[in-house]
Amino acid sequence: MKKFFLSLLCLGFVVTSCNNDDDTIIEEEEIETPEEEIAEVDIEVQNFFWQTLNLWYFWQGDVPDLADDRFDTQTAYEEYLAENEDPEAFLENKLLSPEDRFTFYSDDYTDLVNNSAGVSKSNGLQFGLGRISDSDEVFGFVEYVVKNSDASTKDIKRGDLFVGVDGQTLYSNRENPEDNNLDLLFGDNDTYTLNMAEIVDGGIMTSAKKVTLTKTEGLEEDPIHVTNVITSGDKKIGYLMYNQFVSGTEDELNAVFADFVSQGVNDLVLDLRYNLGGRGSTAAVLASLIKGTNTSDLLFKTIYNAKIQAQLDSDFTDNFFVSTTGTNDDNSNAPLNTLNLNSVYIIATEGSASASELVMVGLAPYMKVVHIGGTTVGKNQGSLLFVDDPENGNVYSPENVDNINPNVQWGLQPIISRVENSAGFSDYVDGLVPDIELPEDVTNLGVLGNPDEPLFARAIQEITGVSGKTSFEVQLPANVVSSSKLHDPRNAVLLLNNSVPTNKIPLAEKK
Repeated sequence: MKKFFLSLLCLGFVVTSCNNDDDTIIEEEEIETPEEEIAEVDIEVQNFFWQTLNLWYFWQGDVPDLADDRFDTQTAYEEYLAENEDPEAFLENKLLSPEDRFTFYSDDYTDLVNNSAGVSKSNGLQFGLGRISDSDEVFGFVEYVVKNSDASTKDIKRGDLFVGVDGQTLYSNRENPEDNNLDLLFGDNDTYTLNMAEIVDGGIMTSAKKVTLTKTEGLEEDPIHVTNVITSGDKKIGYLMYNQFVSGTEDELNAVFADFVSQGVNDLVLDLRYNLGGRGSTAAVLASLIKGTNTSDLLFKTIYNAKIQAQLDSDFTDNFFVSTTGTNDDNSNAPLNTLNLNSVYIIATEGSASASELVMVGLAPYMKVVHIGGTTVGKNQGSLLFVDDPENGNVYSPENVDNINPNVQWGLQPIISRVENSAGFSDYVDGLVPDIELPEDVTNLGVLGNPDEPLFARAIQEITGVSGKTSFEVQLPANVVSSSKLHDPRNAVLLLNNSVPTNKIPLAEKK
């Protein structure tokens, strides 16, 4: 299906009449007949969207235009697609459920492939954004700097503040959030200069310092950001900051835990405060490294729409703890160096979502999970990447890229399932509430992985039961309204394993 032709037929005619008196033929004005006008409407993208969502979308049964009996004939279907000439508006206005917060798409599917692999166009500065008091003015604070990035070569570090870009003060209208100038940070400009700031008498004041940063294509972030082992009394405490569940990093995670095991670690602080999610299979490996490798223990279930659910057995819906790193993306299938813990201390905040939440929820029925930080995003749903490849049910597979329709390079990553743990718990759309609430303090962000960093220090206190000298009084809470990660919904994902039997579940065939 390439184009649908709308025929706009303009009729012309010649009128003649006979005069009864003298039989003279009188010719009336001749109206020229223009050629038939044909408007071509390309409906390939619309067809890809509809076919994919009609089969896979979690809310398919609740969206009237995705109903199986919506069209009686192929002609009616194509006319409907042709009426919606803008594919993006068609998707947003006709096909997506109002409950859907996390479906996203791109007119270049490789953007989504790279994003899930931790590859992006970036200057390497990860930052949060908050409001200055009750005003519309916005300030930024550096959360961390990606290794081997442009920012890593500049005079900027965690805890630094900024209030402007290229001389313009950042703002976001409290009454109308769409009125803002945050595109100075998130727009297409490859290079910008930050106007830095500092804390003066408890307030944020502009400084004379400026830092210029340039985005580069193909920046690959190592999701294992910091590891450390500390001794506190009779406790050996391991610390891991993991910032994205990237398939292909399981061997590296296993090596971190091998080090933990060799050093006799008996407690673990897992820092997911800036981790918005990623691959579900990687989450299973991390959970197994913490808890153990009993492959008969259920980690989570996936619940699909009625059409898909009816065609799948438990082999495709039940996800268990694992015993090896697997073979995805060149992993070596090595046995896991598990800690076999009975408890874990997880730092999670408003910057934690999806696969991060899944690890917390999945471990909860089996062990004590102590959540330190803030309320998480609340994403209990999974997605897959789809492309226009009908032979594979439109499911993206790197082995099948040659089968993708060359005329449709769009990628669509819709919500296709809800997840629940082995106890049947899945009700966390409003986020997971911390056991110990402690927001980040802009005046004292600390050094990640250092035992004096406030959130890590609070976890250590909980583990040891010993109150240290660290004060946990927050002078200026971050109160994040957005961040370099949160502004892009593509970052908050739980990518399901590509294990669905696409050969068993064909796309719809219209009459």
